[in-house]
Amino acid sequence: MSSASQTLLFAALLAVPLSIRAESAPPKLPGGWELTAQREEIRPELSFDPKGGPTGSGAMILTAGDSVAYQGWLRKSVPVTGGKFYLFTAKRKTTGVEAPRRSAIARIVWQNAGGKSVLADVPPGHEKETGPVPLAEPEHPLDGATDKQGWTEVTAIYRAPTKATQAILELHLQWAPKGRVEWADVGFTETAPPPSRPVRLATIHHIPLGKSMRQNCEEYVPMIAEAGKQKADLVVLGETVPYINLNKPPHETAEAIPGPTTDYFGGLAKKHSTHIVVSLYERDGKAVFNTGVLLGPDGKLIGKYRKVCLPHSEVEAGVAPGNEYPVFDTKIGKIGIMICYDGFFPEVARELTNRGAEVIAWPVAGCNPLLAKARACENHVYVVSNTYSDLKRDWMISAVYDHAGAPLAKAAKIDDVVLAEVDLSERYFWRNNLGDFRSMAQRHRPDVKTVVESKK
Repeated sequence: MSSASQTLLFAALLAVPLSIRAESAPPKLPGGWELTAQREEIRPELSFDPKGGPTGSGAMILTAGDSVAYQGWLRKSVPVTGGKFYLFTAKRKTTGVEAPRRSAIARIVWQNAGGKSVLADVPPGHEKETGPVPLAEPEHPLDGATDKQGWTEVTAIYRAPTKATQAILELHLQWAPKGRVEWADVGFTETAPPPSRPVRLATIHHIPLGKSMRQNCEEYVPMIAEAGKQKADLVVLGETVPYINLNKPPHETAEAIPGPTTDYFGGLAKKHSTHIVVSLYERDGKAVFNTGVLLGPDGKLIGKYRKVCLPHSEVEAGVAPGNEYPVFDTKIGKIGIMICYDGFFPEVARELTNRGAEVIAWPVAGCNPLLAKARACENHVYVVSNTYSDLKRDWMISAVYDHAGAPLAKAAKIDDVVLAEVDLSERYFWRNNLGDFRSMAQRHRPDVKTVVESKK
């Protein structure tokens, strides 16, 4: 073969994408990354674009075959010092992947020098709990913002377990027939510990007398003032406060938002430099909603949530359901709202958690108290309930529940103001648990689809 022919052949080979060159010569990845899979038959196809990624520094690409069975991951070991904090960052872009949160995930696995799992560190305050110390479960960094080019930021900060000497970084593609994921700009660097985020959460156990809509609101004045003295950052009030005990149908007490009730409680929120959540009947055209509002310490309306799940009484009264799950990003954290009957169903609290809620305010006329514990524990969020239930009954309480489902503070009598300080940066820990479920739920929860069976 002439030298000219050899040159042409070499140029042609360079033009062939790495992913379709000889199977015996897979592309060599930079930085020590390697592709692995549970079985060779389900290993995704690997390619590398040296100019890919949002910064043009290269992208590692996994492409699945035509079956849900295909799964594999890029793997790299990074040395760590136990007790130090590390920042994980990556950019991800998917094509033809139905559920990126499940199918294109990053994981961090803590190991010792021998490649074995290590024990989790027991946080202060949990030393006397019974049961064995659990293993340090894998971490699941969550998705952040996605840019206009389709690159999603995946990032988180973690403390390496004391016994860990290495972190195994994993970049997955799984359960996505014919799907493709590009991973780029992956980093894992030591960083400063994240700051603590103390927040003082309060609830008030009061039953309005029902003399007038305005007086129902005014009755909360001394108790909100007490919460202000205790430096409460969030005060949760009751369900449909202006309506309670007036013996009128909801539509006769419904008002616009913003309106008289939000203006009134907004003034109290500003006076006492706190956030306030309260529920009222809202009128919007012909529709009436049971709406929870969040008012900021400046007195302004931050946002509103319309009750999604309606009991018989509200349906029969002509109340309409909402269909959105807003979460409000405030200076104290991300706050969601659910109202009474919403708590009977796991979907509402889960949707709020999916959208980042750290605290769920729950005005609830009354229900089984186990539901409050369940909503807090299953999502690892703080729940602040406000109820009208008689405290002498074994029924719902006005309380602050921690992210394990235990009441940190609860009302003991009528007109009690109860408050608990929590640290929103504190991770959930239980000796019998599988790890940080706030992130695991996002990665592992199923995609629920409505199935309509045809009649035979």
